[in-house]
This record gives sequence, C-alpha cells and structure tokens, in this order.
Amino acid sequence: MASKKIPTKTASKASVKKVANVIPAKKTTKNATPKKTDAGTPLSVVIRRRIEAQKARFHANDNISKFIQPGELEGLVDEVAEKMQAVLESLVIDTESDHNTKNTSQRVAKMFVKEVFNGRYIEQPTLTKFPNVSRLNELMIIGPITVRSACSHHLCPIMGRIWIGVLPSKESALIGLSKYSRLTEWVMCRPQIQEEAVVELADMLEKKIKPIGVAIVMDADHFCMQWRGVKDRDSKMVNSVMRGAFLKDSNLRREFLSLLDKR
Repeated sequence: MASKKIPTKTASKASVKKVANVIPAKKTTKNATPKKTDAGTPLSVVIRRRIEAQKARFHANDNISKFIQPGELEGLVDEVAEKMQAVLESLVIDTESDHNTKNTSQRVAKMFVKEVFNGRYIEQPTLTKFPNVSRLNELMIIGPITVRSACSHHLCPIMGRIWIGVLPSKESALIGLSKYSRLTEWVMCRPQIQEEAVVELADMLEKKIKPIGVAIVMDADHFCMQWRGVKDRDSKMVNSVMRGAFLKDSNLRREFLSLLDKR
C-alpha cells in the first residue's frame, strides 16, 4: 500500500532586521569641566585643602576670605554649630530640657563666624581714596575708635580703644574718616593678641595711604585677666606703634601723645 507523502511546511524565517534605538549623544562643550564633589567631606576640610594647596597661612588672625566661595559661610555656621553642640554635651549641659540653652550652639556658631570673628571670613572693606588736592601735610588724629576683639589664647574678649595718628605727605592719598573705623574693625574682629593687631593695622595704613608717618596707640581690657586667671579687673594693656616721622621726630611723637583723649 502506497504511503501518502504528507507535505511538511517549512517555516521560512524571514530575516528580521532589528532597528537599534539610536540615542543622540549629548553635546559636550570643550571648555566644560566636571564639578568635583566633596560629598561627605566637612566644609572646613574643603576650605583648609584650598588654603594648603596655595601654601598659604591660616592662623587665628589671618584673613582667609579668598578661599571661601559664595554661600559657604552658611555651611560653615552649620558645621560649627554641630561641633559646638558636642561641646555643650561634653560639658554635661542638658540642651533639650533647658530652655535657655536650646539652639545655643547655633547662636554661638553664628556669632563666631558672622560677628566677632568675621574679620577672618569677609573681604577687606573698600577704601575710597581722595587726592590730596590741598597738599595737606599736617598731623591728623582719629580716635578713640572702639575696639572689640578676642585673645587667641582663651577666646576671651578684648575691649578697648585705638587712636591713629597720620602725617600725610603732599602726595599721599587721603581716605574718609569712617574708613579708619571700618579698617580697624576688620582687623580686630579675629582671635589675636594686641601686640600683633596694632602692627597689622599700621602695616595696612602705611600701604594704603603712603604717609610720612603713622602712629597707633591701643588701650584695652583683657578678659583673660579680668574674667579668669588672676581676675584683676583693673589691669589694662597699652601699647603703641610708631612709624616713619613719628619714630624719628620726638617732637611730633610728643605732640601726638599729648593730644590723645585718654578720658
């Protein structure tokens, strides 16, 4: 018996072309530089690394504003507040139930960064200079200027007054009287010692004004002596810096010192 041939269907697979989804490549700008993220690194460490990379100094009385980017001061306040909270806890102060010390860490951090030590973190105030049209070369005394600072040994307040004497030359630049106060405040709002502070102020005035002579006298109460230690509330420190004509001319120096209002 003849066997029927059953035709077998051969499925001819059509070659299916897969169309790849082509994603257009992002255009890259030649000058674009990838941002380096410092995730998890404390902001103070990031700033410190910038300073060290430039081999710059960052002592307590140094200004480091050029290493701080816009908006970073708020982050620095938050970091200081966190560490100040740890200090309070180590002092065994219950900041949770004590209504007087709640948020004290934040207030202290803000005070340090934005007020009493802000001379470290903000740029030098702009000094408007005026030409010495009248060719003045007579003694000028500015003061007393109120001084608020802190000693770098114990971070205790230094409260006092400063007198500035300037003998301009006929070619010297003149600055507005308020600028003496602003520059003094900028220098003093840092942890430091009085002896170095007046020298730094004298250096800046010499550089900005280029006078024949500069003289500075500072009279201050140091709370590291009055509040702690020997606790002598009547002790003061008075020191002076004499430059140029004030150092060489005893009559000029005597005139300056005799005109100071020491009341």
